[in-house]
Amino acid sequence: MAQYARRGVHGQTVEVIARRILAGEIAEGDTLNLTALQGELDVSLTALREALKVLSAKGIVDARQKRGTFVRPRADWNLLDGDIIRWQFAEGAGQHLLDQLHEVRTIVEPAAARLAAVRATTDDLAALDAALAEMAAATEPVAAVGADLSFHRALLAATHNELLERMEVVMETGLAERDRLVHGVDRDDDPVPSHRAVVEAIRRTDAGAAEQAMRDLLDKAVRDVQKVRRHTTNRSDA
Repeated sequence: MAQYARRGVHGQTVEVIARRILAGEIAEGDTLNLTALQGELDVSLTALREALKVLSAKGIVDARQKRGTFVRPRADWNLLDGDIIRWQFAEGAGQHLLDQLHEVRTIVEPAAARLAAVRATTDDLAALDAALAEMAAATEPVAAVGADLSFHRALLAATHNELLERMEVVMETGLAERDRLVHGVDRDDDPVPSHRAVVEAIRRTDAGAAEQAMRDLLDKAVRDVQKVRRHTTNRSDA
């Protein structure tokens, strides 16, 4: 998954323009003033055009003769792109995106767990067990986030369905943002039992139990996010 944050002048230029577009500062249909942007961002025209190529590949901008470079309608944007998801979180769309992410996970992951129960190999189970061990050993939020991502990546891989495995791109960025919120508020919560229940059902090749264990895990994820929201509301009211 391409990530452009903090990659020198090129990455910073991509980031600034993208976030302005996602924030609505540069609206859909607007033509970009490249000369003004070049001066404001203090970059070469070549660097600016290279940055715009990245945004073009993500469906955000396009260029036409006589019109120049313009922002495409949101319907054309690659909203499943990891960078676009991350930029939206950065622009304050977090709660809405978390709700949408949960809907996607509810559709995808229980079915993935069912498939994994039928198809998982010894290596797949070893990867899931390793993720559980990583989760149990995590003592701070960054490690907890990494362990959770490892688990869900291993689960998708255990389906041996290439298209489902590609859902990792969507899951990774959204899950990372969700986990940072949750683990930052409730560090005493133990995520291992709910994840282990999924793995044990897969190990028993019990497809129905694996699917239900994943649904239970996702229900817990919703409660965790609701707890974060209550905590945030209480702090703002204090």
